[in-house]
Amino acid sequence: MANTINATAGIGIVATGDNSNELNLQTNGVTGLSIDSSQNVSFANTLALGVSGSVMELTLSAAAETVTIAATAATGTVNFDVSTQSILYYTSNASANWTLNIRGSSSVALNSIMSTGQSVTITHLVTQGGTAYYNSAVTVDGTSVTPKWSGGSAPSAGNANSVDVYSYTLIKTGSGSFTVFASQTRYA
Repeated sequence: MANTINATAGIGIVATGDNSNELNLQTNGVTGLSIDSSQNVSFANTLALGVSGSVMELTLSAAAETVTIAATAATGTVNFDVSTQSILYYTSNASANWTLNIRGSSSVALNSIMSTGQSVTITHLVTQGGTAYYNSAVTVDGTSVTPKWSGGSAPSAGNANSVDVYSYTLIKTGSGSFTVFASQTRYA
């Protein structure tokens, strides 16, 4: 049975009798939070957590990030969709230098899903063969950005017979404006 707590009807549980074993929290009849029988939690919009006094209100003991593992070679323009992954792992050898385009998804701009003052960190793992290539350009929503690279300069080569791990932290500084901090690390 689905149970609903509706703020406009007072605090109480409304049983719908459909045997869905779901808990819904509503405001003005609109569900904002659902918990299903498998204890999966979904939010209608954004979950905002903060600090109350001197206490953090969010503690994660075992957070998992979504990794896309693809038997793909880095080349041309690589689209990184932050709405579906935190980490993108290309397991085939890179075949040319590439541009990384960081976006929300194929249909949603990153600019539209982030607010000024928010950041997102992503990681792109690139397998290298005997001839190595590197990330030669970065774009956000198709617009060129110049990352601030760890160590002070952008990589000019990849690392042969290894996996190059590129990490990017994007900070939205205004509408359509992003500061990007980047690094390249070799794993062999």
